[in-house]
Amino acid sequence: MKQTRQVWIFHHYATLPNLNGHIRPYRFAQYLKETKTTIFASSYQHFSDINLIDGDRKYIINTDFDTPFVFVRTPPSSAGKASRIKNMLAFYQGLFSCSRDYADKYGRPNIIIASSPHPLALIAGIKVAKAFDIPCICEVRDLWPEAIFTASSIGKNSITGKLLSAGERWIYRHADALIFTKEGDTDYLKERGWDIAHGGDISLKKCYYINNGVDLSEYQQQISANRFADSDLDAESFKVVYTGAIRPVNNVGNILDAAKLLLADGSIRFLIYGDGNQREELQRRAVNEGLTNVTFKGFVDRKYIPYILSRSSVNLLNYSGTKYNWSRGNSSNKLFEYMASGKPVISTVKMGYSIIEKYGCGIELVDLKSEALADAILILKDMPQEEYSNFCLAAANGAKDFDYVRLTEKLEEVMTQFCK
Repeated sequence: MKQTRQVWIFHHYATLPNLNGHIRPYRFAQYLKETKTTIFASSYQHFSDINLIDGDRKYIINTDFDTPFVFVRTPPSSAGKASRIKNMLAFYQGLFSCSRDYADKYGRPNIIIASSPHPLALIAGIKVAKAFDIPCICEVRDLWPEAIFTASSIGKNSITGKLLSAGERWIYRHADALIFTKEGDTDYLKERGWDIAHGGDISLKKCYYINNGVDLSEYQQQISANRFADSDLDAESFKVVYTGAIRPVNNVGNILDAAKLLLADGSIRFLIYGDGNQREELQRRAVNEGLTNVTFKGFVDRKYIPYILSRSSVNLLNYSGTKYNWSRGNSSNKLFEYMASGKPVISTVKMGYSIIEKYGCGIELVDLKSEALADAILILKDMPQEEYSNFCLAAANGAKDFDYVRLTEKLEEVMTQFCK
C-alpha cells in the first residue's frame, strides 16, 4: 500500500482560512493528493493583530480545519521595525525546537516547503530538512533583499546589503528547488550573474513558476451565497470598481483624477471598496471637488468581494508605478480575483510577462497619467458589445489557469521529482 506523503509548509504569515491573511498554503493543502500537509506559522497574526498564544507554550496545534496548523510562539510585530525583526527571529528560532517535537509526536515529513517573504523561514526550512535528510523546496514570493534596497536607505553595496545578498544566494544554492511566483523572477538570477549560464552556480533547471491565484469553486459559491446589497451595483451605469487598500502605494487619488475628467458623462460611476490611511482624505477631496460620480464604500468583508466584482463593468488594478519592479510580472491575488469575475481589467502600470496581455482580458496603461486611465475606461464603455463580451470571456477563461486546483497540480509535479 502506498504511504501517505507527509508535507510540512513553513510560512510565517499563513493563516486559518476563516481569518484575514495568506491562505495560499491552505489552498495547496486542500488539493494535494495522497498527502498529509501540516502548516507551520507565526502565532502572532500579522493581519489581525492578535496572538494565538498568550502563555509560555512553545507552540499550539489547531485542527479546526482539515489541515493541521502549528502556530509557533512569536511576539507582536506591530510596534515598529525592531518588533518586526524580533518577531521574525522568534519564528526562525522556534521552528527548530517545534519541528523536532512535532516530528517525535506525529512523524517526520517527506519534504519541506519553506516560503518567504523574509529569508529566515527559508533558511530554517533548508536546515530542518537537512537534519531530517529530506529535500526542501523554497518558495520565493518576494525578492528579498531587493525589496529592502528599493524601499529603504540600505544600499546593495553597503556592508549590510552585501551580507543580505550573500544570505540570499546561499538560499538559492542550497534549496533543492526554487518556486517563484512571478514568471520573470528568474531574470533576477541572470541579472546578478548567479545562474550557470552567466558564470554562477545556480541551475535554472531547479527553478519553477507557480503564481498566486484563486479558488474558482469557492469564488463561484461566494457569488451565489454572499450577495451584497448595494443599489449602485444594481444600477444600469457603467461601473468602474476598485477593491483594496486606500494608501499611497495604491494611488487611489489617480482614480479621482480620472473621475474628474469623466464627470460630464453621467453614465459612468466609480465605486471604491476598501479602507486605508488615505480614505478620509480622499473622501473629503471627492466632496470638495464635486465628484458626484465617485462613491467610497468603505471596508467590506472579503466574502462579498466576488459578488461585487461580478457586478462591475470593469475592475481597476491601480498602482503608483514607483518603488517596485513590474518588469518581472504580477503575482497579485487581486488580479486573479478580477479575472475570475469575468469582467475586463484595467491596470495602471504596464507589466512585464503580462498576464493581461497574454489572455487579452483588459488594458494596461503605459502612461500613468489620469488622462490615459480615463481614455481606457471610455474605450471599454464605448466598444461594441461583442468585443466587450470577448474581453469578459477571456478574463474568465484565463482565470482557469490560475485556479488553485491547477496550481497545486504544478506543485505536485515539482514535489514528485524529489519525493516519490
